[in-house]
Amino acid sequence: MKKLTSETLRQLYLKFFESKGHAVIPSASLIPENDPTVLFTTAGMHPLVPYLLGEKHPAGNRLTDVQKCVRTGDIDEVGDSSHCTFFEMLGNWSLGDYFKERMIPWSFEFLTSPEYLGIPVEDIAVTCFAGDSDCPKDEESAELWKKCGILPQNIYFLPKSGNWWGPAGITGPCGPDTEMHIIRNRAEADKLGAYDFDNAPSGTFLEIWNDVFMQYNKTAEGKYEPLKQRNVDTGMGLERTLCILNGKNSVYETDIFENAIAEIEGLTGRKYGESEEVTRAFRVVLDHVRTATFMLGDVKGIVPSNTDQGYILRRIIRRAVRFGRNIGLPTGSLKSVSATIVNKYAEVYPELVKNSARVYEELEKEENKFSKTLQQGIREFEKVASNLAAGGEIDGVTAFHLYDTYGFPVEITGEMAREKGLTVDVKGYEAAYSEHQAKSRAGSEQKFACGLADHKEETTNLHTATHLLHAALKKICSPDIEQKGSNITEERLRFDFNFSRKLTPEEVAAVENAVNEQIALNVPVVMKEMTLEEARTQGFTGLFESKYGERVKTYSIGEFSKEICGGPHAESTGALGRFKIAKQENVSAGVKRIKAVLVR
Repeated sequence: MKKLTSETLRQLYLKFFESKGHAVIPSASLIPENDPTVLFTTAGMHPLVPYLLGEKHPAGNRLTDVQKCVRTGDIDEVGDSSHCTFFEMLGNWSLGDYFKERMIPWSFEFLTSPEYLGIPVEDIAVTCFAGDSDCPKDEESAELWKKCGILPQNIYFLPKSGNWWGPAGITGPCGPDTEMHIIRNRAEADKLGAYDFDNAPSGTFLEIWNDVFMQYNKTAEGKYEPLKQRNVDTGMGLERTLCILNGKNSVYETDIFENAIAEIEGLTGRKYGESEEVTRAFRVVLDHVRTATFMLGDVKGIVPSNTDQGYILRRIIRRAVRFGRNIGLPTGSLKSVSATIVNKYAEVYPELVKNSARVYEELEKEENKFSKTLQQGIREFEKVASNLAAGGEIDGVTAFHLYDTYGFPVEITGEMAREKGLTVDVKGYEAAYSEHQAKSRAGSEQKFACGLADHKEETTNLHTATHLLHAALKKICSPDIEQKGSNITEERLRFDFNFSRKLTPEEVAAVENAVNEQIALNVPVVMKEMTLEEARTQGFTGLFESKYGERVKTYSIGEFSKEICGGPHAESTGALGRFKIAKQENVSAGVKRIKAVLVR
């Protein structure tokens, strides 16, 4: 088994699949493009959903990348040996090209070949779909693994709960998967039968890779029909794989975090590993500062706020402050920890360096803002907690008071309560939440479940209208305006952009008129594939952070709008209806938001 650095593992993975005819594509933004179902990019497949559904990808039908991801569903688990909110996913895709017969041998080759990971065959266990009344047992995958050399006793079968992906929504593409695990406890593994995998004691296996075979479509009636285009979607967690290869007990003990750990040790005088409590605090700070750095440094960088992505960012920073305080991390230190993260990833994700000033400024502002009231808030919490017996509940009004007065997200109040054996009346908190923050945390949490972007006619038309709005803002208000975020539902579009003030009534009217003029002209929406260099030369708007020579899709609406985009779009502007700006909002300093609708 090879001992690799994070840099080498990324390069090996991409090199391997490039040698198998895959185009290397760049990581997409952490902020999903026009997908109202999620707040962040949660998996490598997320940015590729349109192509998994049949749309042609400009780079071809074999792709590989390292995708930046954020998942916060397990945020309370951060501090243990393996959970992270930010992680990198190594992935490769077949868009209607090869299937199990190639993917499984390739997975085996990458895992076991001395040229790549060099993991002994006897240390690998795999799981396959056990079959049910909907779909048959995946004997094909099991036989392919045996043919490669996986020992029969190390092949296990699990039901849909363990070896099935999707659909992300009620209907859509789905199929069996096969997961690859490292056997960490041979004695316990040898006791198991082919269907007993889930009965293994904790720590017996550690998953390293997952190959998904999307071969069915689940209908509204609950039937599983064969897909016309069968896809392969794989994911290997970089941090967890590094941990295994280097014989570490925790992902936080890999090269990714070593400089950040040294920085925190120097700032606090404490040592990582000196006690369980100190180690947990280190890990929370390490993870949360890394996640915040990537959120703030993203090409669509967000800033702390009280809604959606900004709320999650604020919660993560404030949680880092609270745990940093437990180990004596001085106020104002998060930016110096962040600097070690920026330096570590500088060559892989240059946007972090480009946006580092914003990263450090926003971290410092949020840390200082929270630190001013943190001590007071803790004192107030202790007063409340002291009046409750074990098992008692903090009422919702009090929880909201801690948020409104002391800046404690309800999750932090809940975390502190659990440490004292208490609970929080979350429903009561939501009921007390102020009207301008009525999109409560319950609504936000629903957005963490991975889902498909809606490609209905209404959202397609609103997406096309977003292009027209962007172009109109550049022409009427400032040529320097760029998109900073977008969210589209069936009812409205939401567009964030850099601008120092709200639009005047005259500007609003002018933007609406410009968009409606293009709609009235019924201009065709023309898609062309070209290289990034060609798109730049021809005046298309977009992010030019990717590698030289990459092919992209461009969409032109006459000479009025020219953007790099992945779709979907209306065929012509005449289908849109009348465009109306419904609302303007202030997102943060220098970032404004427009909500608009299409009226028939």
